[in-house]
Amino acid sequence: MNERHGDYSDDRVDLSVIIVNWNTKDLLKNCLNSIYQTINNLLFEVIVVDNASSDGSVEMLESEFPSVIRIINRENKGFGAANNQAFSIMKGNYALLLNSDTVLSHGSVNKLWNFCNTNEKAGIVCGQLLNADGSKQNSVASFPSLLTLVTNTSILEFLFPRQFPSKRYKHTSPIEVDSAIGACMMIRKKALDETGFFDERYFFFFEETDLAYTMRLKNWKVYQVPDAFIYHLQGQSIGHNINSRIEFYRSRYQFLRKWHNPIYCYLTGSIIFLRLLANGVFNFIFVILTFGLNRKLRDKLIMYSRLICWHFQKRQQPAKQNKAY
Repeated sequence: MNERHGDYSDDRVDLSVIIVNWNTKDLLKNCLNSIYQTINNLLFEVIVVDNASSDGSVEMLESEFPSVIRIINRENKGFGAANNQAFSIMKGNYALLLNSDTVLSHGSVNKLWNFCNTNEKAGIVCGQLLNADGSKQNSVASFPSLLTLVTNTSILEFLFPRQFPSKRYKHTSPIEVDSAIGACMMIRKKALDETGFFDERYFFFFEETDLAYTMRLKNWKVYQVPDAFIYHLQGQSIGHNINSRIEFYRSRYQFLRKWHNPIYCYLTGSIIFLRLLANGVFNFIFVILTFGLNRKLRDKLIMYSRLICWHFQKRQQPAKQNKAY
């Protein structure tokens, strides 16, 4: 049974800050410190959902952040399911989802909050993610489609910057986007109540994309506020191992099966596999030409080989007929 601890207030709060943690004690501590140092003039609560960490994260919370509401899971439930646990007890008008490897800049949350309060159809709002050196990360994403899979994303961003916004362009005002990267995004509680929480069939990737797609069907909108800056130590909360990459592919197929017909799924699946196979072949050629001396190329070849094998060997259950919400 899950344990819930912390300071539960009966008063309605403006914002519920939600962090899902798995073995990132030091990153979590930095993230929490940035929350308390940068959010001004808002009544907020902080909820940390710990997915069975073994690195002392829970003990750190108990000793250094006793007012944080803690949900302690006995197993790793994944990103979506863990956030849903927090959604079910949150008291805020908005939920601010943060990865544990994020650090907020001064005023960033207030800018997201102010935009949401003046745009009643904003269901999800994100800021601009930054690397530790201040350079931009991709903060938004397009919905997976035949077009985005067939065409190089950089070409689409260059030819159609409004339809495919990216970090390549400097935006001076908020823009509407398909979906937000889940490292930091503010979600309106009213929109969640209407569309439902995260689909828990996704373990880590594509939960936010799926939710954004659902919200669009319900006439909610997703925006980016480009001057709300959040530092993101990209990937440190999930790592870069082959299991993470396999989970990414699994989740993308789940999204396509959920929202598209079998023929569309077959076409997109074929394109995904052929692109992966082509990358593997080219990488193999480069490894041969360099006599296997380049470690990065060797590691890439191993990764592509395992992903290709997974595509051949995966034994997934027959897709269920999912109805759009």
